Amino acid sequence: MKALLVLEDGRVFEGEGFGASGTRVGEVCFNTSMTGYQEVLTDPSYYGQIVAMTYPLIGNYGINPADDESARAQVSGFVIEELSAIPSSWRSQLSLPDYMAQNGIIGIQGIDTRALARHLRERGAMKTCLTTEAMSVEEATRRAREGAGVIGMDFVREVTTPKMYDWDPDDANSRRWSVAGATGSVDEEETALPPAKYHIVAYDYGMKRNILRRLRQNGFRVRVVPAGTMAEEVIALNPDGVFLSPGPGDPSALDYVHRSVRGLIGKKPIFGICLGHQMLSHAFGGRTFKLKFGHHGGNQPVKDLRTSRVDITAQNHGFAVDMDSLPAELEVTHVNLNDNTVEGLRHRSLPIFSVQYHPEAAPGPHDALHFFRQFAKLIDDSR
Repeated sequence: MKALLVLEDGRVFEGEGFGASGTRVGEVCFNTSMTGYQEVLTDPSYYGQIVAMTYPLIGNYGINPADDESARAQVSGFVIEELSAIPSSWRSQLSLPDYMAQNGIIGIQGIDTRALARHLRERGAMKTCLTTEAMSVEEATRRAREGAGVIGMDFVREVTTPKMYDWDPDDANSRRWSVAGATGSVDEEETALPPAKYHIVAYDYGMKRNILRRLRQNGFRVRVVPAGTMAEEVIALNPDGVFLSPGPGDPSALDYVHRSVRGLIGKKPIFGICLGHQMLSHAFGGRTFKLKFGHHGGNQPVKDLRTSRVDITAQNHGFAVDMDSLPAELEVTHVNLNDNTVEGLRHRSLPIFSVQYHPEAAPGPHDALHFFRQFAKLIDDSR
């Protein structure tokens, strides 16, 4: 079926629809990862967005439920250059088109995703209408322009857990697996988990499962709480530390989260990732701003200003912390080498730190996994 991708500035891309049918409006962004399309589709931080993959061939290894980052698909639409409709992987349980049809995701293939990415880099992120219906370009452009977009939107309420829960209490879903063996054979070995030395509370602003797995693999027992949980409720649980998760939407629109985080400052060690990093900044009186086209993908270079170490990182955010708005008690520890935006913070005296990127990244890269060990050390040092 024919499909149209129409940007709010009138740029039109024609292609072939796959997955579900219908019309979706949302901000379009491009992701530069070469693998991990299933993780992208199920990442709550993409809620309300239409995602374009710049890697030219998508769908070749199919879909495996074990790779889902949340309980449901999160994106509003999916844009690719070429669809591999027949998967070729021993792990695959479903083709990408079938998965998208079952989960109501509209896809478009056969467009020049490189041209789309270049357009967004030059003009900036913008609202888009993706449709497989019989619709004129003029109507699609109007719908794109009238769409809600991301600025000012609280999408966290749409993706947070409705109630508190303990992650993997039986240690059944957090173990590492190694795959080895000669050609034609597969040998899976399960590695043991360390003792659960630390009990922490994790705020779910759009939690990815691999974050929870990584925390457990580093000795954390995790209780997950809804985004609206007040600081007093968390303190009453008496955790060893508090984790602030990634999530979607505009960080400046989350006043209730800012208040909760502010109430935890000085009470417990805190570690934040992505939106959690931005929530810490707002709690200390800082500001965030909309990036021109965001950081989405697995190839962002980040420099540690204390050691000069450079990590290649996975990122997924459309907003960034305003460096000039930060108070003196917060030290900028990491910067993005592409645009010099803030990628890491620490408090100069309190046990608090955060990073803008994703150390838990699935499928990778894994340069920054050491931050989970750093969180454990922070708790040990603060006892």
